[in-house]
Amino acid sequence: MIGRVRGILVEKQPPSLIVEVSGLGYEIEAPMTTIFRLPEPGQEVILYTHFVVREDAQLLYGFADKSERQLFRTLIRVNGVGPKLALAILSGMEAQMFARCVHEQDTSMLTRIPGVGKKTAERLIVEMKDRLNEWQPALGALEMAASGKASVVPAKHDSVQDAISALVALGYRPQEASKAISAVESNSEGDGLGTDELIRRALRAIA
Repeated sequence: MIGRVRGILVEKQPPSLIVEVSGLGYEIEAPMTTIFRLPEPGQEVILYTHFVVREDAQLLYGFADKSERQLFRTLIRVNGVGPKLALAILSGMEAQMFARCVHEQDTSMLTRIPGVGKKTAERLIVEMKDRLNEWQPALGALEMAASGKASVVPAKHDSVQDAISALVALGYRPQEASKAISAVESNSEGDGLGTDELIRRALRAIA
């Protein structure tokens, strides 16, 4: 079991990361809540990880802190929710909003997340309602991540393309991703937004 990785962030292409540890490059997938908190490539990072071994692959998922990892682990215990969908949930909706949806049984909001259909939303509400105490401590950390500031990347075109690619990787249709990013750009003309901030605002707009 790989529970923690400390090394140099080599590449950040949401939702994928490469972290170099003692000459080895670990490929790690992370939710946007974690990626928003990471520094630019070349700096040291510490990620708490969840290791998954399948017949056809070995996958490593990374999180900014233990509470965020616990929320992920709680989600994947829900019937029908795998790691990919859990990452989409963490990326597409702030934790407090997710908790509110569970409490208020709001399936319409949950179904806006890519991969979450009506039956999955209903299952999340039923099963997570009894598990809120397991991941409630994660809310504070995730709220801080959602309000954090993103770094500005000078190459605007690259930032736009990277943001669109990240949304597609999270499960949004290419046209939907492109439209959301374009809307953010038009409303923030001249702000020089970086990739992380473009993604953050697009996710808020889509939700």
